[in-house]
Amino acid sequence: MKLEEFDYDLPQELIAQVPSQQRDHCRLMVLNREKGTIEHRHFYDIKEYLKPGDCLVLNDSRVIPARLFGRKAPTGAHIEFLLIKRIQGDRWEVMVRPGRRLKEGDVVVFGKEALQFDEDFKEKNSNEKSRDSGEPEHFFRGHIEGICNENDGTRIVRFEYSGIFMERLEELGSMPLPPYIERPADSSDKDRYQNVYSRIEGSVACPTAGLHFTRELLEELEDMGVTIAYVTLHVGIGTFRPVKCDNIEDHKMHFEEYSISTGNARIINQAIDEGRRIVSVGTTSTRTLESAAEKDPETGNYHVKAGHNSTGIFIYPGYEFKIVDALITNFHLPKSTLIMLISALYDKDKILEAYREAVKERYMFFSYGDAMLIE
Repeated sequence: MKLEEFDYDLPQELIAQVPSQQRDHCRLMVLNREKGTIEHRHFYDIKEYLKPGDCLVLNDSRVIPARLFGRKAPTGAHIEFLLIKRIQGDRWEVMVRPGRRLKEGDVVVFGKEALQFDEDFKEKNSNEKSRDSGEPEHFFRGHIEGICNENDGTRIVRFEYSGIFMERLEELGSMPLPPYIERPADSSDKDRYQNVYSRIEGSVACPTAGLHFTRELLEELEDMGVTIAYVTLHVGIGTFRPVKCDNIEDHKMHFEEYSISTGNARIINQAIDEGRRIVSVGTTSTRTLESAAEKDPETGNYHVKAGHNSTGIFIYPGYEFKIVDALITNFHLPKSTLIMLISALYDKDKILEAYREAVKERYMFFSYGDAMLIE
């Protein structure tokens, strides 16, 4: 299939720059595959489309404040870090900007150590007595230990810090908002660019289909008999990388780590055995479930396998879903692997027709935008 088949026109002003004032008050487009209909609702109406017995599967990965702004020592050059993934211990793969300024052996400092390069900070602190020790009370530094990829500016960085790493990162880092959100992250994003049920730290982008759920809405769904299960897939920076192949079959997906606990696998598999719907929240939950699908040699039925693994699964039209029956998702970028995934669940032309209607009806798109249910 050709990449251009997944293109559509999107006015710039429909790319959401901020979240809706209330999580579950965003708009919801409902696509019914059996009837071929489109309905325009609000997300709090999702209760009318989920039914007792449905198994709702959520990705509980938590976004880390992965963007850091520091200074190269001793020159004071401005450096930006975007943490991509932990390699081992305090060593991380990091995207560095500008990458050409940093080579093996260089050190980047953050927090108060970085402020020492600002003139107003120097003046303000010029009369303070220096400590006996040259080590500041709180410090956070990145030591460049190697190059991962010269083309995209990724480096192997060993962090040295006082205290607890995640606490220092929470203090110094900002949320890694997608590049199409054309504003700096602020303090509100630490709450709003995070799902209310997120639990396990590790993502550098939010599984945004879940942003529309409130704790109250989830409780209401459970009270009406919807079963909730969790999977964990840590979303990597590759989620923003474009498809560059004219033939989409030539595209290679980035790998992401996922895990499904024994208890959650049991909940999902029981729903499958009882013929209940598996409703996946987001493309990351979908990729996790389909990656973990395992065929029973005796019955020929599919179940999900518990455990920890990594996946580079690429779902596009022609793929036969083994686990997922319905999907809650956001509106995705043109020509992206995500719009290809939803086009595999429903007819591609129907998806693009729905997207054109969403543009006409002034839905908001992408991470902070509105939602879609494909049932």
